[in-house]
Amino acid sequence: MERKSAFMSVGQRMKLDFRQVEETVPRRRLADIFAYRRRQSCIIRRESPGAILVASYNIHKCIGVDKRFDPDRTADVIGEIGADVIALQEADRRFGSREGLLDLDRLQREHGLLPVPTARPSASRSKSHGWHGNLLLFREGSVHDVRQIRLPGVEPRGALVVDLELLAGPLRVISVHMGLLRRSRAQQAKAIMTAVANRPERPTVLLGDLNEWRLGNRSSLVNFGQTFGPLTAALPTFPAPFPLFALDRILASPSELVAGLATHDTPLARVASDHLPVKARIDLSEFQMLPSGARREALLEDVAA
Repeated sequence: MERKSAFMSVGQRMKLDFRQVEETVPRRRLADIFAYRRRQSCIIRRESPGAILVASYNIHKCIGVDKRFDPDRTADVIGEIGADVIALQEADRRFGSREGLLDLDRLQREHGLLPVPTARPSASRSKSHGWHGNLLLFREGSVHDVRQIRLPGVEPRGALVVDLELLAGPLRVISVHMGLLRRSRAQQAKAIMTAVANRPERPTVLLGDLNEWRLGNRSSLVNFGQTFGPLTAALPTFPAPFPLFALDRILASPSELVAGLATHDTPLARVASDHLPVKARIDLSEFQMLPSGARREALLEDVAA
């Protein structure tokens, strides 16, 4: 069964799983669930000086569900989200020179978002924005450390492990886009946890398109459970026009960091990509080591240097 499913498209697997859902859940109950999930897609407010908004968004190479390539529309959705830290997947072309697809100058000018710099594996990829399509943007802070991880599996996949010094406090961000095959995802989860096992402790968020909607022992996410658990049901983000599957996740360690979780469900987001963005309010108040004024001055000095 695992070998056969490897040759199914994502759409075929989605239709198969939806038929299974329809067989076990009455349509009236499904309608109630979807209405509840839409209500959860509310604006998350920052309630303390240590609160920030983080988000993850698979931008589908700036191609919307209407099959139109529109980087400006994608940038508009990013602006709607208003995140302090946002992880983007599929931000580069898949083949050839793999150049980046977004106008980074516009994102900085209009939204104050800066890209985390990544090393290019070759001169032919000098125009890439991210690492295997993973692009991390942030505001009001500095980059302390960046580690690029090449993930195992049939498809070329990667992850970024970035230590940020934000105005709100220190934060480690693991940005990842996991594979379509369950066996590959399990290997990739293990590789990520091995890569961060011996690093100095700091508040951490793991976010991205994890391509996994299952929970329990059959889920490839079980390897994250000890550090980022408990792994509970998340909000559905795929497909964007009628989201059924929670492919995109935001996990945190300690889990108490997450003070609110929602999808960014707007008319524009429903058409700009096949995934909806997911966002969370993270409270770093307990991890602030300097008063806000002193922290701002230290960050400005880092940026100037």
